Amino acid sequence: MSLTVSPELLDQAHQDQVDDQAFVDCVRQSLPYAWTVISELAEQANASGAEYEANETPPPGESERGQLLRALASDAMRGALERHFGMRIAFQNCHRVALFRPEARSAYADFVTPRAQLLNQSPELVDC
Repeated sequence: MSLTVSPELLDQAHQDQVDDQAFVDCVRQSLPYAWTVISELAEQANASGAEYEANETPPPGESERGQLLRALASDAMRGALERHFGMRIAFQNCHRVALFRPEARSAYADFVTPRAQLLNQSPELVDC
C-alpha cells in the first residue's frame, strides 16, 4: 500500500471533498523519504535561484527506493507535490529526480529526452 490514509481523509474521499493540502500531508507522512528528497530539492532551487535542482544520491535501501517510486509513479501524488512546491517534477530512474521552475521549459525538455535518459544509465543502475 502506498499511503497510510486517516479515517478522516478516507471520509473526505467518499464525500468527493478531498482537500489538496490534506492529501499532501498524507503523502508527507506516508512516504517520508520521498518527501525529504523532493522538499530538499525545492528548498535548494528556491535558495539557488537555479532553473532546476536534481538529486544524484541513490536511496539508502529498498524501502526508501520504493517510497520514491510510489510517489513519482502516481499521477495524483506527483501532481499534488508539483502544486504544493510550485515546480515541475521529472524522474529518470530510482533516484534521479529533478524539480524545475515553471519557466525552465527548455531545461525540463532536455532532462526528459531519450538522450538524457540513456546518458544517465550505468551498469550500477540496471536493477534500480
